[in-house]
Amino acid sequence: MELENILWMLVALAGVVVLLTRLRLHANEAQAGHAQISDGLVNAHTVVGVVTLAVAGYYLSSPSDGLGYAAAGVWWIEAIIGLLILARWLPGGGRHAADATDDSWAQGPFLSILGHVGMVLGVAFFSYCVLAGKIG
Repeated sequence: MELENILWMLVALAGVVVLLTRLRLHANEAQAGHAQISDGLVNAHTVVGVVTLAVAGYYLSSPSDGLGYAAAGVWWIEAIIGLLILARWLPGGGRHAADATDDSWAQGPFLSILGHVGMVLGVAFFSYCVLAGKIG
């Protein structure tokens, strides 16, 4: 499998993580027992995520060094925002978090941990590929 195909899959998975984070937090916003995560942080996660997907997709279609560095930069911003949301959302992870009373997506935070830690690993791999000049 070619490296570019792997990176396209990472971009697609990133889109899934951004979308599911948005949907999950929106579905749980009225639910007692979840962290009160500001709409601004969730909106920033979504907006930066869409920008990241666009820049990374454009970079993979027509690679250039400057665009690659920009893509890696916005990837890291998105990953940090996601980890901030995850840290506030985890039960016991902060003063704002508590166990959910009814979470139909998964029992506990496993799905969110898997998605966001996997995303950070994907961002690290994408960044390595950009900095090592593996694309193009």
